[in-house]
Amino acid sequence: MKLAVILGDGMADWAVEALGGKTPLEVAQHPFMDRFARDGEFGLVKTVPDGMKPGSDTANLSVFGYDPVRYYTGRSPLEAASLGIDLAESDVTYRCNLVTLSDESDIADTTMVDYSAGEISTEEARELIEFLDARLSSEGVRLYPGFSYRHCFVMNHAETGAELTPPHDFTGKLVAGKLPSGKNAELLSHWMKEAYVLLKDHPVNLARVAAGKNPANAIWFWGEGRRPALTPFYEKTGLHGAVISAVDLIQGIGQCAGMQVVKVEGATGTFETNFTGKAAAAIDVLKNGADFVYLHIEAADECGHHGQVKEKVYSIEQIDSQVIKPVFEYLETCGEDYAILVLPDHPTPIQIRTHSAEPVPFALYRKGDSAGRTARYTESEAKATGVFVGQGYRMIDRMKSKG
Repeated sequence: MKLAVILGDGMADWAVEALGGKTPLEVAQHPFMDRFARDGEFGLVKTVPDGMKPGSDTANLSVFGYDPVRYYTGRSPLEAASLGIDLAESDVTYRCNLVTLSDESDIADTTMVDYSAGEISTEEARELIEFLDARLSSEGVRLYPGFSYRHCFVMNHAETGAELTPPHDFTGKLVAGKLPSGKNAELLSHWMKEAYVLLKDHPVNLARVAAGKNPANAIWFWGEGRRPALTPFYEKTGLHGAVISAVDLIQGIGQCAGMQVVKVEGATGTFETNFTGKAAAAIDVLKNGADFVYLHIEAADECGHHGQVKEKVYSIEQIDSQVIKPVFEYLETCGEDYAILVLPDHPTPIQIRTHSAEPVPFALYRKGDSAGRTARYTESEAKATGVFVGQGYRMIDRMKSKG
């Protein structure tokens, strides 16, 4: 049996004024999602347990089949795994964003202009991160380059307990009151303040400003954690699994779970990603021995964070036509039983430009399903079915069942 999860990160939303009070899912054309909603199992699933923040880390762990209450140890160590950083049990890690802050004399007086520094390129970012590490690192404290604006800060033999705010939670708002507090706050704040001074006149940023782009003039720490210990995916499920994503967090979950991690050329994590390349990679791994593929597309989430309405609708339509369609057509002709699950990990409402925690719509289609209900794949129609899965980590077992 072949199983495929196609996860459109942040696809779900709230009513958008610019769309006439409809959500992007309600406006977008997605005939394959609709087919699964009509003929398969259709409803809502709770991916974020009560009391936990609605991050892509906790939500995706759920969809991978890992109960976040049991397995979650923080976001950054999952990303560290994708970068090949060997963490000791006593190490503490943080996600380090390159961000754009407003130009003030004191970092405490700035505004968060852009949590991604204009989706800075990986090449530019590496130069800036290595520049900062060379000037600020000390024994037991290192900054590691990652991808685009996403990087990793590691403290050896440290304690946890920092109070940190994700930068995408307050785009366009003042930094005041959101700088680090609690454990390690003095060191983290020192790095952030020094970086704000050092990065301003770096040649990379001068060139970006000259080109009309947002400069990466600051760093921002969040996502504290320690090395995770995930039960191997095969041991847990009996499935040989593969992960396809442009996002280091998702790649890190796959690596920690002992899954095959497939990287696709041109996969960016934005609405300009290589949709067709991701679908082709998923088909390839299913043809070559994988029982299960986790195909993650970040585009709609990034659009939600940036308030990009048309681009979010476009991303949803591309997921349907360029990803779901070819994967479905392959599974239909592969000669095996199969199940295909389509869902977001969490909503990323354009109205608030960050994540929310309510349950998300899912459509689970198994070979030969023909319920024939009248339905479109939207948040409201999923709710109207009355079908509710209260623990997202049980969706994998649901996929494996015969329905």
